[in-house]
Amino acid sequence: MKSKNNMMNFVSSLIVVLPASKSLTLNWNYGSMLGMILIFQIFTGTFLAFYYTADSVMAFSAIQYIMFEVNFGWSFRIFHFNGASLFFIFLYLHIFKGLFMMSYRLTEVWFSGLTLYLLIMLEAFMGYVLVWAQMSFWAAVVITSLLSVVPIWGSVLVMWVWSGFGVTSATLKFFFVLHFLLPWGLLVLMMIHMILLHSTGSTSIIYCHGDYDKMCFGPDYWNKDLYNVIFWFLFFIFALIYPFNLGDPEMFIEANPMMSPVHIVPEWYFLFAYAILRAIPNKILGVLALLMSIVIFYFFGFINNYISCMSKLNKFMVSSFIMIGVMLSWLGQCVVETPFVMLSSFFSFLYFFVVVMMLVFFKFIKYLFY
Repeated sequence: MKSKNNMMNFVSSLIVVLPASKSLTLNWNYGSMLGMILIFQIFTGTFLAFYYTADSVMAFSAIQYIMFEVNFGWSFRIFHFNGASLFFIFLYLHIFKGLFMMSYRLTEVWFSGLTLYLLIMLEAFMGYVLVWAQMSFWAAVVITSLLSVVPIWGSVLVMWVWSGFGVTSATLKFFFVLHFLLPWGLLVLMMIHMILLHSTGSTSIIYCHGDYDKMCFGPDYWNKDLYNVIFWFLFFIFALIYPFNLGDPEMFIEANPMMSPVHIVPEWYFLFAYAILRAIPNKILGVLALLMSIVIFYFFGFINNYISCMSKLNKFMVSSFIMIGVMLSWLGQCVVETPFVMLSSFFSFLYFFVVVMMLVFFKFIKYLFY
């Protein structure tokens, strides 16, 4: 009985009596929305797994079978497909809000969130490959081949991921199992992320951590979370009217290992990283730049200067970073020719320049101005 009461008190401290700043707005709903989308993706993905066949000969046909033969299979497919895009939309909004609010000052929360982001990118990539369409197959070939830059063990690592000497049925089975199991790990890590956040308190415009100017999280902030229903309604309407507008036309062509597409393009949420990869002609340096485009944000966790997140310097740098990311995403889907290659190199340089400047200014700002 005592252990049950302790558990109830623990849950209550996380979602009911949790002290929350009065300045939190709907922009703080992104995290709860991401949790809802992840559960939705697990539900629809589990249904699709009942009818999917992880085989290079049958995979593409299995998708068509789900779409045309299974009762309401088409709805699960298009909702799962568009759910991935919805997830990344709110994920990037969540990250941008964190940068604006300087949430990286909560080190453990920031590190766990970035780790979640990396795993989610891996999860989305494996799901993209499972369609076994022309674009997804060659995306798997290109991306997995990047592991060959690892010193000494590179070729062995590539063959291990391929489960052979090329992207085949064995690779597909390997990706399918990981794609099915990883979301449960994401749920656990997301819970840890939430516990760490609620143990320290959310960042806000006034950035206060005492309880003297706060209110209980529930039930008032529960009501704000209900606004997520509006986003769900808009999502379902969009998915039903434009089911495949966020995909590539090549996704309707079955994978052909003997002929690659003229222009390989990943999903939109990977375009900024793909543009950085293509901007550097050297394979090793390109892969390092691709990796550092995400890993570099771990260094933000070491910034502990409690300057105002509403400072003009912070607003300018974060806004510049977002615009650069949008430009890189546009360049990522452009053909590899002049002037797009030069522009990709230029904006890739700006990407790292702005991030490094943010690290330098916000880490040493007290020495620069005081």
